[in-house]
Amino acid sequence: MAERKKRVLITGAAGRIGRELASRLHDRYELRLHFHRVVPDDLRHLEHVVGDVADYDSIAPAFEGMDAVVHLAADPRTFAPWESVLHANIIGTYNVFEAARQAGVRKIVFASTNHVMGMYDRDQQWPVYSHQPVRPDSLYGVSKAFGEALGRYYADRYGISVICLRIGWFLPGPTDEISRWMWLSPRDCAQVIWRAIETDLGFGIFYAISANSQRHWDITDTMEKLGYRPEDDAERYFASK
Repeated sequence: MAERKKRVLITGAAGRIGRELASRLHDRYELRLHFHRVVPDDLRHLEHVVGDVADYDSIAPAFEGMDAVVHLAADPRTFAPWESVLHANIIGTYNVFEAARQAGVRKIVFASTNHVMGMYDRDQQWPVYSHQPVRPDSLYGVSKAFGEALGRYYADRYGISVICLRIGWFLPGPTDEISRWMWLSPRDCAQVIWRAIETDLGFGIFYAISANSQRHWDITDTMEKLGYRPEDDAERYFASK
C-alpha cells in the first residue's frame, strides 16, 4: 500500500516563494494554498482558501486536516510601517500558530529572514551563525524575531515541531555582488522547505541559502541537522554567463 502523502498548508501562496513551492512540491505533498485576497488564475486548479491571517476566524478552518503548515504570509517589505508589521507579521503569525495548534497540526515551518540578524551584515561582522543573539535591522526583522520566539514557545509548551528558516535572497539567479553571498535558488528553496517538513527535530533556527562560495552566513547546521544538500552556487552561476 502506498504511503499517504502528507497534507501541507502553504500560507501566502501568491508570493514568489509560495508560487514556486506550489509548483515544486505538489507531487510530494497534498497541498492546500492560502491566499490573502486574490487567487491567481494559474493556481485556481489547486485546493485553496482565502482569508486574512490577522483575522483568526477567517483562516482557522484552513488548518483542519493538515499535517504541516509552511507559514510564508507576511508583509515582506524591509521598511514596512508598524501598523502593517503588527497586522500581518505579528498578529497574523500568532493566529497561524494558534490555529495550527487548535487543529492538531504537528509541524510548522516558519519563514523567517536574514533581517533578524541584519545589523551584523551592516557592520560586516561575518560570518553570522544562527545561534548568535538577534540583531534586527528593521521592524520587519523584529517581527520575524518574534515569530522565532513564538515558535520556541509553541515547541516547548505544546510539543509542536517548529522549524524557522532564515531565508536569504530568493531569486531565479544571482544578479549582483550582494546576491553572490545571500542567494537562495528556487530548487534549493524547495529542498530546504521539504527537509524542514520531514525532520523530526522539535525546534530549530537555520539559515536557508544556496551553497554560495562567498556566503557570509553559516549553513553547516542546516546541512547537518536537516540533511540539506544545496545544489546551486552563485559563483557557478556567474561563471556560466
